[in-house]
Amino acid sequence: MWFKSLTRATRTLLQVVSIGLIGCLVAVVIVFVYVLDSRPDLSIWHLADLDEEFTAKSDVSDFSQYLALEERLFEQLDALVYTKVPEGPENIINRYSSGSLSDPGRWPVNWNRTFELRQKQPRAGVLLLHGLSDSPYSMRALAQLLHDQGAWVIGLRIPGHGTAPSGLVETRWQDMAAAVRLAARHVRDAVGDKPFYLVGYSNGGALSMEYTLSTLDDTSLPRPSGVILLSPEIGVSAVAALAVWQGRLGHLLGLEKLAWNGLLPEYDPYKYGSFAVNAGDLAHRITVHIQEQLDALQGSGKLEKMPPILAFQSSVDATVTAPALVANLFARLPPANHELVLFDINRNVKAALLVKQDPRKVFKPLLDKSDRSYDLTVVTNEDPESNRVVVRTRAHGKEDYSAPVKLGEWPPGIYSLSHVALPFSPRDPVYGGPSAGKSPGIQLGNLALRGERGVLYVSGTELMRLRWNPFFDYVQSRVLQFTQLSHQ
Repeated sequence: MWFKSLTRATRTLLQVVSIGLIGCLVAVVIVFVYVLDSRPDLSIWHLADLDEEFTAKSDVSDFSQYLALEERLFEQLDALVYTKVPEGPENIINRYSSGSLSDPGRWPVNWNRTFELRQKQPRAGVLLLHGLSDSPYSMRALAQLLHDQGAWVIGLRIPGHGTAPSGLVETRWQDMAAAVRLAARHVRDAVGDKPFYLVGYSNGGALSMEYTLSTLDDTSLPRPSGVILLSPEIGVSAVAALAVWQGRLGHLLGLEKLAWNGLLPEYDPYKYGSFAVNAGDLAHRITVHIQEQLDALQGSGKLEKMPPILAFQSSVDATVTAPALVANLFARLPPANHELVLFDINRNVKAALLVKQDPRKVFKPLLDKSDRSYDLTVVTNEDPESNRVVVRTRAHGKEDYSAPVKLGEWPPGIYSLSHVALPFSPRDPVYGGPSAGKSPGIQLGNLALRGERGVLYVSGTELMRLRWNPFFDYVQSRVLQFTQLSHQ
């Protein structure tokens, strides 16, 4: 009606502008599709149809059946991928070339698979959940630590992971959540009435929260005694919400490359280099679902039964939205024994001057709220002139921080932690730093490649990203303290 009331000239102008905008949008889409489809051809690990993967609809009712299905899955991976990739110098760092430096078969244990560390008389049960595009290897060090202290431990291979990047093209977060439920019941059955803990890294953190929140509504699910989160996926970039449309457009046009955000060489034995569009979409969907769970539980008053949470987070994180951990989770929790450990950037003035945006500007308003319902621990420089690091804690209900406790020093040349660093020891054979243990294959944590930009398939920023946590020993000590497994 309003359109007809306009003058003819105005209507004509609006039509021209609308047609122009539509034309621009179409042109942008065409260029976008052209650029994405001009990338290198897909490889067999992008296309393999691994239909032995577990889904929520699989005819699997317990953890032993999950492991039997996983065995068939890896046999299928060998038949469809490994037997098709040639051996030789050209594939010396291809994880899908048997005998290469990146072949997981070089390691005594293939840490891409679910592992279980049992105890005759367990003191506790722990289920560890790795991150997106990751594998159980990232949980290996914490798992061994907890097992050494008497825990029955499972490092679950989340569906879609540990095999080929194609595994994440169709996997849904509901498939992952269903696997977590099977493993949680198995751990509870194994340890009886002993404490049961969840440890989640990145997407595993999201799955840990989704499961724990579900137990507040569903009493048939074993409720954890506590939850430990490392770089948890509680909030992701808004761009992730658009990921699904890229995949749908590729499906509509029959262009398989559009199912991928990144197509990189597969040189890492325990983490995918290529990243499926669907992975970003499921990350977005599970974080939205967690917020819906929190809304419902707050409304019903059941959130009061939330078990204690201990979370570790780098103040700068290029993978998840770090402030969302405060705004979307901790700020919503009723008062209890929750604690957030925040690793600050290196505030030595020589490093701080090069930082584009001080994360303190984002976190400070969130952390300074007087009604904070959790303990806050900050790992930061003792003073701006030093690399020495201290730990300061401000307990729930307190205005001031405790006396600083000396922790160690920032290693030379490191200005911050990263999303991928938190669960790895400096001594890790694959991802560790200068003190890394001997690796039977590739070592990725201490690369120091130098040369011209734009030459390598993998960007320099990716290769130089910190892969190990210089304060990992502190993380370990806090994990043992939280689970009450440390021997005094």
